[in-house]
Amino acid sequence: MKVTLSALNTSESSFTPLVVIELAQDVKEETKEWLKNRIIAKKEDGDNNDDFLTMAECQFIIKHELENLRAKDEKMIPGYPQAKLYPGKSLLRRLLTSGIVIQVFPLHDNEALKKLEDSWYTRFALKYQPIDSIRGYFGETIALYFGFLEYFTFALIPMAVIGLPYYLFVWEDYDKYVIFASFNLIWSTVILEVWKRGCANMTYRWGTLLMKRKFEEPRPGFHGVLGINPITGKEEPLYPSYKRQLRIYLVSLPFVCLCLYFSLYVMMIYFDLEVWALGLHENSGSEWTSVLLYVPSIIYAIVIEIMNRLYRYAAEFLTSWENHRLESAYQNHLILKVLVFNFLNCFASLFYIAFVLKDMKLLRQSLATLLITSQILNQIVESLLPYWLQRKHGVRVKRKMQALKTDIDATLYEQVILEKEMGTYLGTFDDYLELFLQFGYVSLFSCVYPLAAAFAVLNNFTEVNSDALKMCRVFKRPFSEPSASIGVWQLAFETMSVISVVTNCALIGMSPQVNAIFPESKADLILIVVAVEHALLALKFILAFAIPDKPRHIQVKLARLEFESLEALKQQQMKLVTENLKEEPKESGKEKAT
Repeated sequence: MKVTLSALNTSESSFTPLVVIELAQDVKEETKEWLKNRIIAKKEDGDNNDDFLTMAECQFIIKHELENLRAKDEKMIPGYPQAKLYPGKSLLRRLLTSGIVIQVFPLHDNEALKKLEDSWYTRFALKYQPIDSIRGYFGETIALYFGFLEYFTFALIPMAVIGLPYYLFVWEDYDKYVIFASFNLIWSTVILEVWKRGCANMTYRWGTLLMKRKFEEPRPGFHGVLGINPITGKEEPLYPSYKRQLRIYLVSLPFVCLCLYFSLYVMMIYFDLEVWALGLHENSGSEWTSVLLYVPSIIYAIVIEIMNRLYRYAAEFLTSWENHRLESAYQNHLILKVLVFNFLNCFASLFYIAFVLKDMKLLRQSLATLLITSQILNQIVESLLPYWLQRKHGVRVKRKMQALKTDIDATLYEQVILEKEMGTYLGTFDDYLELFLQFGYVSLFSCVYPLAAAFAVLNNFTEVNSDALKMCRVFKRPFSEPSASIGVWQLAFETMSVISVVTNCALIGMSPQVNAIFPESKADLILIVVAVEHALLALKFILAFAIPDKPRHIQVKLARLEFESLEALKQQQMKLVTENLKEEPKESGKEKAT
């Protein structure tokens, strides 16, 4: 233990530890020496820009270099003949799967973290988040999530304010919800388009707006035969695309379809429970059985959350097994799998109640129960439970440190021991997914349950602080990731808003008041509903086209930047041409002398 503490004693040097690589206890010395030499060799190839880069950027570069350490001539990991290597395989991934390396994580900067916490969530108040400070500490990807969460919460307030009187005064008059539903459809389009403009402002300020993904490097989990990329000329693993397509269509797609079928089967069990609870209430009519009416929806909401999480693990395994070359392709396929399942799992019962059973009372009850139960479960599972477990672990570590009798300052050692036991933040995927499902609950059936936006606002005000707490105190510090936008999630939200147009128009067309206008001809009613739906969709796309994705001043700055780049390129070309013309007379003079 003393040796470990002395190794971590940095009081006499200016060394600032950035990333921790935790090795297994029984790792052989030759393995440690080999890994150290590979890392040092990689470091000597790079430049030293410590003063120019932030701590988060330095940690990102270290992660990038570690992930791109690949086997060349080695046949195995030194000291572990059973751990086979082949050219092109990621060394870090092989070390992790072999159990030689336990984990790799960046350390928190306690001083900077304390400043961030003081300006972020320790003083509960209705204020804007320090997005630029979050970006400086955690990177662009996490800063964009918190920026979107804040923006989406404030954007929900008009819907909550308008929905509250509708809930209180015109609950059963569905025809009066036409105005509310129309406002909802315009609102959902406008907020997504305005977000693009705000996002462009932020990412331009951070320097990531024009980030190119075209020549993205292979992801660490990508494997194949080591070869030369014909476009970049770099040595990297190569894997035939037809093999990937076979895995997707012959294995992943049937598995997803099977999971969707199972989800529908569970939904039908839920409806059987609803019928049982309703029959029991009608027979007895007691207060106890009236409470029992909500039990099937609560149980179903919990089952939905469990199924979503189990399916997520299966989707991650399948997407990794498909062996996508780029991280962006991996994320797109993973998000597509998860969104399709989560959408069906969470909303299939609501569509069935609305359009098959046509029971608006049960639809309101189910929607309210699913929304509120999912929000409570997410708060408990994602923040409160991990925070409680982390506090217990922190107390145990402090007691252990007090028991150590050493005159060496063990502050860094205590920090490493404490942070290595923290949970690992798996990225913004689950956070965006939660907002996506919330957006669906608010927009898809707004004319049936206008109070959904108010519950979403209340949840998100606490979500901002609970997410900030888990980032700072519950999970290890994640490696920063540069981003230009929220990526494929923008498309997911826009798709949900299009679906909401269809569902709201259909619900209004099914209302008794609207049906009373066309008592004889249902065909006329259907035609009018379809015409209104098409008109609203047209209005939606006109608004999307009319509102530019980038503000005017950003467009001007980008155009000026492109112009200056072209001018600099022209000057460089002119300089080369001039130098070549000057050298030609000298060469011709030498030829004459010869």
